[in-house]
Order: sequence, then structure tokens, then C-alpha cells
Amino acid sequence: MALWIPSIRKSDGPLYLAIAAAIAAAIETGELAEGARLPPQRSMASALGIDYTTVSRAYAEAGRRGLVEGRVGQGTFVVRRPLGKPASPTIGGQVDLGMNVPPPIDDPALVARMWRVCGELEHTGGLELLRHYQPPGGAGADRVAGMHWLSRRLPSLVVERVLVCPGAQGAMLAAISTLADPGDTVLSEALCYPGFRSLAAQLRLTVYPVAMDAEGVVPEDFDAACRQRRPKVLYCTPTLHNPTTATMPRARREAIVAVARRHGVPILEDDAYAPLLADPLPPLAALAPDLTYYVGGLAKTLAPALRIAYLATPDARTAARIMSGIRATATMASPLTAALATSWIADGTADAVLLAIRAETRARHAIAASILPPGMVRTHSDAFHAWLSLSAPWTRQEFASRMRSTGIATVTSDAFAVARPPEAVRLALGAAVSRSALGEGLRIIADLLQQSPAMSSVVV
Repeated sequence: MALWIPSIRKSDGPLYLAIAAAIAAAIETGELAEGARLPPQRSMASALGIDYTTVSRAYAEAGRRGLVEGRVGQGTFVVRRPLGKPASPTIGGQVDLGMNVPPPIDDPALVARMWRVCGELEHTGGLELLRHYQPPGGAGADRVAGMHWLSRRLPSLVVERVLVCPGAQGAMLAAISTLADPGDTVLSEALCYPGFRSLAAQLRLTVYPVAMDAEGVVPEDFDAACRQRRPKVLYCTPTLHNPTTATMPRARREAIVAVARRHGVPILEDDAYAPLLADPLPPLAALAPDLTYYVGGLAKTLAPALRIAYLATPDARTAARIMSGIRATATMASPLTAALATSWIADGTADAVLLAIRAETRARHAIAASILPPGMVRTHSDAFHAWLSLSAPWTRQEFASRMRSTGIATVTSDAFAVARPPEAVRLALGAAVSRSALGEGLRIIADLLQQSPAMSSVVV
């Protein structure tokens, strides 16, 4: 077919929305048939006399509405959307590369299986789960399920050491409030999970940064911080670190454990991402079970809304103390969602979901690898986030501002930095509603990186 160019006026409001509306109208009238290829974005921009990023945003908006899909290396094509089925939502109408959540599962049979297990709870004591409180560390069956889920990485784990917590944040809160008092110093990686920084601030703890390199926490800097600061705990994410995706090799893990033993510093290990790896390295908790408080949350590997995490403590006595913290801050984890997690683990649904997330994560990683400049991006094939280091004259604030103006949400290094933030942003690859939406967003980023901030300015 001849090159399709919409008829729009600059007075029609935001141009990207006008183009998306024109695409929808052309599909409705049959001018654009299912399978039709839209013009390349640069060709469209040239024909309309507008900026390339405006067309990119328009195509992304059309993808969000379920009208088109991008195919890597081929272009953007019209797709059929079943009548009455709305397009998947995004946050604020954007391509969301900010929220670090698992990618959506595109397997109707698996999704039906997940919901079927939810329905089965009604016939296996579901009403009782709604009517009664449970012990703060979780019901016995849920603690056993947690033990089984974690035992792949902690083979010597016993159920007396396992607690069911209201999400990883709840697990960390219960552990830290047991280990440290207001005014105490705790250590973390120089770039660390924002939730831990918020938690420490709430508890009035001082977070002191430990230097990182490509392999994670630097043992020598950890040792120096222990001698100088007398910390109460080290918080770290040794596997697929958030935000950098760094993973400590075995020797580095052993070195960190040796420093912790020398100074008697407990370790709070956040192992949120390890299950994404088919063959992860032993966690710190396997090397030093007597020193480590191990958090194995389900948010990154099954479903964020479950709000269930399993905490492996050094011993049963410590578990009893931490139960008091859970009781004081949350009473208990939700019995309903804990029972759902237990059912998924017991019948294999959890493993099936994890495999689906792994597969989609690798597919999205391949899209990112084919689009983003490799020298600027650090990621891992099993990680659904990437760390983008910016080169001058770009700054993280200016880059994030340009992203917002083109409808893309990202997170700058400020959210993670305990000390001075580097010029970098984290890109979450899982939140985009589709691979095509992800590709559109990443192509805008790749194009923007080839320009200077002044050339890409949208201020008039």
C-alpha cells in the first residue's frame, strides 16, 4: 500500500495524541487494515514536519491502546483488538520503565490456573482464613511452604527458622528493628534499594555507604567501615543487585562473610532476584547461616500484590524475637495471601509462574540488548532491570526530564544513592505492558542518547 500519512493540524492538541487518534480512526474506517505496516517513524516525522520523538510517543500510545505492535527489525504493524477488550493500562498513560516489577505473563492457561487456585481456597477453609488471626510468624503449613521455597538455596533450613512476613519490606522492618536501635549505624551498598533507605529513615538509623565495584560490595571498604563505624548490620543484595544487576562471585561472598565474622556484624541479605537465575550461587545465608537474616520475597518472582516474603533467621530463638517485631508492626502477614502462596508452591503453580517470568524476562532482555548502546548499559539476561550510565553533557535530571516529556517513566540514581549519586538511571524492563511498548520506549531512549540535551529540548 502507499505510504500512509495522517492528516493532522498542530492546533489539534498534543500531536502525539492526534496521531494516535488518526491511527485509530484509519483502522475503524478500514483505511489501515490488520497487518498494515505504518511508515517508519523518521519518515512519518519528516512528512509531518515534526520531531521524531513525537512520532515515537504517538506509536507508543497507539501500542498502549492495542492498535499496533512493534516488531524488532521489521517496523510497526496494525493489530486486531477484540471488541470490548480495552488495552492494558499503563501508569499515567506512559511507557513505564520506572516500576521494577516482573513482566506480565502471556499464557492464558497459566493465568487461568493461577486464578483457579484462588477459587479453590473457598473450599479449603477460605472463610476461616478471613475470620481468624494467625501467629505473627505464620501458620504452620505456610512456614513449611516457605521452608520448601527457600530450601533450594538454603538446603539445611529447618522450619523453626522460617517466618512468614507481610512482604520483603515487612521482613526487613522486623529484622532491623530487632538488630538496631534509633541512632545506630547500619551499612549498605553505596547504591541500594530505596525501600531500605526509607525504612532506616523511619527507624532513625544512620545508613553508611560501603563502596561497590563490578562484583558488588568491596570487602576492604566493608572492613574499614566496620572498624570506623561499629555498625549493627550490613544490608546487601548479592544477586542481581538493584539497581546495577551486579552479582557477587563465590570468592567475593566468602570474603564478605569473613569480614562480617571478624567484626561480629550480622548480615541482612535481600535475595529478591536470585530465583530468576536457573543456577544461582549460594547465598550468604548458606555460607554463614548463624550470621545472616535472609529475605526471600515473592514480589519479584511471582506477584508483587501477594505481599508475602519468607525470612530465614539464624536460629529458632532469634525467630521468636522477630515474631514480636511482626506482631508490633503488622500483627501478621495476610492469612489469605499466605495460603494462596502455599497452594501455588505445593501444586507447582509457583514454579510454572517463575518459568514464565524467566522466559519473558529473557525475551525483553534480548529486545533491550538489540536497541540500547552496549557500552552504556549494564544488565543481565535474567534481570528485568538495567543500569544506564550517562555520558556528558547528559545529566540524570535532564535525561529524566526528556523522558517524561516523551511519555517514558524512569528512575534516576538519586533514589538509590546513599552518598553522591552517579549520572545514571535505572530502566525497568518488566513494567511495560507489552514487548512492543518496551521496544518503542527503548528506541526513543536510544535515539535521545545520540543527541545533545540542547538539541532535544522541548522547551518553547
